[in-house]
Amino acid sequence: MRTLLDLVPKMSYTLIQGNLDREITELVYDSRKVTPGCIFVCIVGAISDGHDYLQDVIDRGAVCVVVEREVEVPSDITVLRVNSSRTALAELSAAWFGHPAEQLTTIGITGTKGKTTTTYMIRDMMEHAGLKTGLVGTIEVIIGDDHIPAVNTTPESFLLQQYFRRMVDAGITHVVMEVSSQALKMDRVGGFLFDYGIFTNLEEDHIGGAEHPDMADYIYCKSLLFRKCKLGLINADADYLEGVLDRHTCEIETFGIENPADLRASDIQRINEPGYLGVKYQLSGLANYPVRVDIPGDFTVYNSLVAIALCRHLGVDTQNILSALDQVQVKGRLEVVPTPGDYTLMIDYAHNAMSLEALLKNIRKYGPNRMICMFGCGGNRSKVRRYEMGEVSSRLADLTVVTSDNPRNEEPMDIINDILIGVKKADGAYVTIPDRKEAIRYCMEHAQSGDIILLAGKGHEDYQEIKGKKHHMDERELIADILADR
Repeated sequence: MRTLLDLVPKMSYTLIQGNLDREITELVYDSRKVTPGCIFVCIVGAISDGHDYLQDVIDRGAVCVVVEREVEVPSDITVLRVNSSRTALAELSAAWFGHPAEQLTTIGITGTKGKTTTTYMIRDMMEHAGLKTGLVGTIEVIIGDDHIPAVNTTPESFLLQQYFRRMVDAGITHVVMEVSSQALKMDRVGGFLFDYGIFTNLEEDHIGGAEHPDMADYIYCKSLLFRKCKLGLINADADYLEGVLDRHTCEIETFGIENPADLRASDIQRINEPGYLGVKYQLSGLANYPVRVDIPGDFTVYNSLVAIALCRHLGVDTQNILSALDQVQVKGRLEVVPTPGDYTLMIDYAHNAMSLEALLKNIRKYGPNRMICMFGCGGNRSKVRRYEMGEVSSRLADLTVVTSDNPRNEEPMDIINDILIGVKKADGAYVTIPDRKEAIRYCMEHAQSGDIILLAGKGHEDYQEIKGKKHHMDERELIADILADR
């Protein structure tokens, strides 16, 4: 059993009433989960405010509340006032689970693009070198053999600390994780100091709605990672560097291609063979040797550079680094699926115009005979995305195959017709095939020698959401079925 005295030593607070020498049964921030003897943290959210539920929380047995403003509660309730309840939740969560991050080497990755791929690349290299490494990211949380589907790119601080605790208990020594701008804004990664912070890049994204009001806020939130890590590994070629490094407190090391950097890639060559796309380059600076990576695209060079930069600090030898890079694959991120044909078939999660355009431009550099792009758009989402993705694909691909993604509560053909508005703004050839399996079959059966087929939008997802239900659908299985039929 823990007492409040056990939980608050590293926390900034004012004791308004009550005492700290009392036992606490649970740490809770959802009023529906209050149990007798718990401490309740009043989180101020975009939709609800924990302060509004205080009476119910006390009626259900909470003995301590953490608040941001003045409240009236019975005199036997301990009240801790803080500047930020989210910060308090992170600090209390770390203490509740015994500060597990202090027993791990923690690596946080932030940026607009590249977080997921870089996270898996780093984990593969570290595991290859014998370092037991956990992962927290957009797709899943990995703790040993356990793969837990993710809800957010970066989980709430309580859940994150719980994962850290499980990792330590499982004998894991390192963790690599994606750190979203929202996580930094909401202090989900509070309560501990990262050993390494990584910055991939920054583009105009996540602006508006419940995310960031403008670019200044987006940049500011990204910069917070480099005020809470020991060493920052920074892309020297990225935009907005000055803002991201504003008031940083960590040491800085750089990687890049174009600008001077501590670790630099040059003589970049693209590898295009039937069923295989990759990249190789010469590494120079803090390390000097040729590198080959089993994932295509210029961004792969950046992702591998930062993975190498990090693994140098962790003592991973060159042979393990090169061996891991030459066989790394990330599910649903430029994932090449083997087929018997002399074309290349790949799956990627690109599901908005910006990511699809970057992907198609990079793949075009491999000089395919034709670039075939198959995608759909999600239902109950912005129509603007449909127009933009349609236009991008029509402009950059030789053939666009418009199909269904997650129609949710909309009719698939309504979504497809919206996409076609964008497709017709450019001059690319196109076909519409609502059934996703049949659309994939069409791409494969009409592939020519040297073609590159991109199945975009689903990536790692193994379901299709229709009328409120998720139906199992894995594109890899669909491809296998099509090959078996043939």
